[in-house]
Amino acid sequence: MTRVSLTGMSISNTSLIELAINLANATNSNTRFDAMVSAIRTAINCESVALLVHQQGTLVPLALQGLSKDTLGRRFVIKEHPRLLKICGTEKVVKFSKDCTLPDPYDGLLINSNENLPVHACMGMPIISEGILLGVVTFDSLEPDAFDHYDDRSLQLVNSIIGPVFHNMLLMRQLESDISHNQQVVFALSHQQAESGRFEIIGESPAIKKLKQEISLIAPANFNVLIQGESGVGKELVAHQLHLASQRSHNALVYVNCAALPDNLIESELFGHVKGAFTGADKSRSGKFLLADKGTIFLDEIGELPLAVQSKLLRVIQSNEIQVLGSDQTLTVDVRVIAATNRELATEVEQGTFRSDLYHRLHVMQITIPPLRDRVDDVSLLCGYFVEKLKRKLGIPQLTISKAALKYFNQYQWPGNVRELEHSISRAALKASHRAKTQGKLNIVSIEINDCDSLDNATQVKVNQDAPEVEPLLNASLKEQVEHFQKQILLATLEEEQGNISAAAKRLQLDRANLNRLLKRLGVTVKKVVTHLS
Repeated sequence: MTRVSLTGMSISNTSLIELAINLANATNSNTRFDAMVSAIRTAINCESVALLVHQQGTLVPLALQGLSKDTLGRRFVIKEHPRLLKICGTEKVVKFSKDCTLPDPYDGLLINSNENLPVHACMGMPIISEGILLGVVTFDSLEPDAFDHYDDRSLQLVNSIIGPVFHNMLLMRQLESDISHNQQVVFALSHQQAESGRFEIIGESPAIKKLKQEISLIAPANFNVLIQGESGVGKELVAHQLHLASQRSHNALVYVNCAALPDNLIESELFGHVKGAFTGADKSRSGKFLLADKGTIFLDEIGELPLAVQSKLLRVIQSNEIQVLGSDQTLTVDVRVIAATNRELATEVEQGTFRSDLYHRLHVMQITIPPLRDRVDDVSLLCGYFVEKLKRKLGIPQLTISKAALKYFNQYQWPGNVRELEHSISRAALKASHRAKTQGKLNIVSIEINDCDSLDNATQVKVNQDAPEVEPLLNASLKEQVEHFQKQILLATLEEEQGNISAAAKRLQLDRANLNRLLKRLGVTVKKVVTHLS
């Protein structure tokens, strides 16, 4: 069947009005780009329409009709496609003659064709806003004269209607993407704040004063930081202080608990994934590094990361680039990394369980947080801080600690550090409030010694050894005398440090793991003996 061409035929005003209305309705649709293509196709009759967005010299299909589905996955580098290059190089609608020898990017892709026939008619509209190329709309047909009867003025009117709508659609897409990103950031921050509460470091001991000085020195610099310390000392709190005192404080601090991530989801959590990247990935998701862009990422329990993920984390730190799972696209991020661990990473490196290159990348600056037993002067301050917070939480007008209970808290060793202290006071406060309620004395509730049921006994530490008491050696070899001398020094140091291996290692300038091995070799053990406090 032959089409009758009417050269110079205008598109009716009614069709233009319908196009404008349909495009306006398409703007608010979740499938706005598909709706836009449908609206355009009602105004201009053809076999196929494609809407493509311009991204750094490449045209990426957003929506199409009449072309095979795989076309959506194609990326058309403009300079490699002469017809697209010609469309993008002008501000007017471009019609290609039926005898044009330039290769068509859609040859063999029209779904209405039973054979891989070349496209016979082709037309393109550049979408330009304020002199910037936003994208193009392409029209194709198997009929050689399909677009000849549309006059240039009508086509330019269609283009002028499409342009502002497409610009608004792109802005809306970007806005929705920003909102989604911000919601994820807010969730990450809110989740963290809900768990952490306020981020003030409580204490006036020399150890805490030194810690605060280190934070004020390191925070303004943009270096990566490794925070080391036992469980419960407040590594997360220090990370927040570093972020708040840095130049990135107006952006996000994103928390990642490396120990809580399943091995099969670590990459997705850190770097994100696209829809369909793996089973269960029903939608795309931004990774923690992308959420932390321009801000700080806090990698807690960094020592728990598998070696395979460590290598990918190293690449991110080195190049500031991430690759989203399931995508070939590389994204640039600007993130400061703060890592924390209760492990001796130097020992882990020696044992081959932690990458040495990653360790040195993280170890640019190091902060070691002292355990609570090394700053006993702060226990009373911390007790007051936690009691005041509990007073509000429990709705008690006044909550106090008796002198006996406070003395008790000050004499305990606190192997679980500040976290154990907080939990112990919480349990004691709850028990005290229940007792006061039964006695009808809720105005002033006092935590007494008998409320501390989890700490009924304070712990004294004694150093013992499997071998008999050390006696002077006679007629011994040099090796035996050296070991005898080492044992005497270790026993004396451990006694003075009340069995605290970390403190003893620091005093002897030894790695804690090496000290443990030496104690085992020399037959020295540290045992805790529980005695009741009077």
